[in-house]
Amino acid sequence: MRLCTTCAMQGKSCCVCRDILVSDGDLTRITDQTGTTDFYEMRVPQAAAYLDQDDDPNWNIYTLKSGGTRRVLKHSRPGICWFLTDKGCQLQEQTRPLVCRLHPVEFTEEKIIGLSPECPAEHLPAGESVLVNLEMNLDLAETWRQQLYSELRDELARPAGTR
Repeated sequence: MRLCTTCAMQGKSCCVCRDILVSDGDLTRITDQTGTTDFYEMRVPQAAAYLDQDDDPNWNIYTLKSGGTRRVLKHSRPGICWFLTDKGCQLQEQTRPLVCRLHPVEFTEEKIIGLSPECPAEHLPAGESVLVNLEMNLDLAETWRQQLYSELRDELARPAGTR
């Protein structure tokens, strides 16, 4: 059984009770797939830990806008990602926000630093890794990490008020 299925059955999916950052590139990709832009909002981080980014000093510079808000996916119900259905995410993998595609890989602007301890590896069959179970590839994750930071830097470099 896929680890994501186990988490979803326990109500602990990474799509629940999370604020999902939407880069400018994510916004374009999602809008192109869905034909709408009503899926995101500007919101102050709900978790205070989000602001503690000692290992990645540029993260808050890249992601926080005026007033300390950031662009995140809306919740369709309290704590539930806008795109999460009872059949999973309704977005195609290549359209999902880069931070979703990267999860549970933890990263900084400089490199991939490991896997999130939040991903409950204890539910895996003996000898199976999280990456194998999730059908993830670190080379692809590295590509997504680089793409995410490129999009964040490009957005920051644009004059305020432009997209």
